[in-house]
Amino acid sequence: MSESALAILKNTFGYDTFRGFQEQAIAEVLAGRDAMVLMPTGGGKSLCYQIPALARPGVGVVISPLIALMEDQVEGLRQLGVNAQRLHSGIDYHHQIQVEQALLTGHIDVLYVAPERLLTVSCQRLLDQVRVNLFAIDEAHCVSQWGHDFRPEYLQLSRLKERYPGVPRIALTATADQRSRQEIIERLSLNNARVFIDSFNRPNIFYRIGQKKQARQQLLRFLQKEHPGDAGIVYCLSRKRVEDVARWLSSRGTKALPYHAGMPAEQRKVHQARFLKEQGVIIVATTAFGMGINKPDVRFVAHLDLPRSIEAYYQETGRAGRDELPATAWMVYGLQDVVLSQQIQSRSTASMAIQRVEQQKLDAMLALCEVTRCRRQALLNYFDEPLEETCGHCDLCLEPVKTWDGTEAARKALSCVYRTGQHFNAAHLIDVLTGKKTAKVIQYGHQHLSTFGIGQTLSITQWRSVFRQLVARRLINVDTDGYGALQLHPTCKPLLKGDQTIHFRKDRYEQPIKGKAEERAKGISDYLHDFG
Repeated sequence: MSESALAILKNTFGYDTFRGFQEQAIAEVLAGRDAMVLMPTGGGKSLCYQIPALARPGVGVVISPLIALMEDQVEGLRQLGVNAQRLHSGIDYHHQIQVEQALLTGHIDVLYVAPERLLTVSCQRLLDQVRVNLFAIDEAHCVSQWGHDFRPEYLQLSRLKERYPGVPRIALTATADQRSRQEIIERLSLNNARVFIDSFNRPNIFYRIGQKKQARQQLLRFLQKEHPGDAGIVYCLSRKRVEDVARWLSSRGTKALPYHAGMPAEQRKVHQARFLKEQGVIIVATTAFGMGINKPDVRFVAHLDLPRSIEAYYQETGRAGRDELPATAWMVYGLQDVVLSQQIQSRSTASMAIQRVEQQKLDAMLALCEVTRCRRQALLNYFDEPLEETCGHCDLCLEPVKTWDGTEAARKALSCVYRTGQHFNAAHLIDVLTGKKTAKVIQYGHQHLSTFGIGQTLSITQWRSVFRQLVARRLINVDTDGYGALQLHPTCKPLLKGDQTIHFRKDRYEQPIKGKAEERAKGISDYLHDFG
């Protein structure tokens, strides 16, 4: 390792030693060779290109997909005394000219650019006039069509090898399964690059996934019980839900701010700045927020809606506990999340091959939710990192989930789907099973079916659990009509005919809070309880 690299680590960034394989990755780039780095969020990926950019003569060019990410990283470097700048659509023409002049006169060490800007003729002509010492392709999973944040512009970044053949390239990401890793290498022409893969295990994060029942109340109880006054991120699927949840949390005494792509840019910037600088601010956001945000003391990440893949879930939860102190990844999900996810996936306009992969990723996410063994083992296995022993630091390790023989209930549910013509959603099917003569049941004459009233031994909540788990296991499909009609999948036939048995997990919900002090005093085992 070069003396200058170690000196930069100490004098500029304030660290005495390198972590993991940072030293080896930096050495590759300093030697002028390509590299690919997979390192979990908070693991120090940025140093793998920032230090070589400062150690080598010239300017390091970093391709970054989000303006917020660029702004945060540039600001962080400038506070450390590094001459860093950015070029993206959010800066005005006068500022752009200033940045270009500073670049041409050698007054910029690290330049962040959006992929769309980099690919323009004018930007490439600008870079032709300076000495580029490396190209860092951040969030490299965006190049993969199998990934969770695919960006078409990233596909064209392979041109860098032809246009700048002597300039080393380093691709970096926190989340990529084996298929995505291979595509990153192929798409970016990194066949000769050395690949560095760090452990995906974040032992300081406690993983908890529960069933949804009055989600906002569940979230508030979680915050009051485990993270009063802490900074955190709450992820929601839609912009409207973000606004509603932020407003509702604020009315309950928390410092909750919304963040989504539909907000004015200036307001997003203000909310992000408050989150980074103030204590105890909660950001309620769509996935538009968080990529590259360097806030070490995020104590929790909560999901009120189901992420579309384990990669997305891992990346988002990885924004918690970057200071390596205890943090929580908390999520609630329910039947409607599963139905909605299936509908979104089924409406994809991608090729059939990509749709199959999208379905596999959704199935893997649902499997993580429904797993009955160690949550961390299941998560790490997805990234081809087997964990031999159970972690002892997740919800399922502290309170193993109970299961029950759901064969009879499943056969009743499947029969009801079939006998109602496979045209109705779970709510109507449950009305039929529990013998409710609603207007809709009477309208279609379903009170005369053999399945009418045969499910009165289970509650509505338990029936919703049955249907959720049948959909999650792909024994039932969700129609794309927008109404969530449930349809039989061919794989359900052995179960329906009685040739197969099935066990379901017993759902667990939070107990009502009687008082904040009393609730905090109770152990984590009081957080969840079994129904039935």
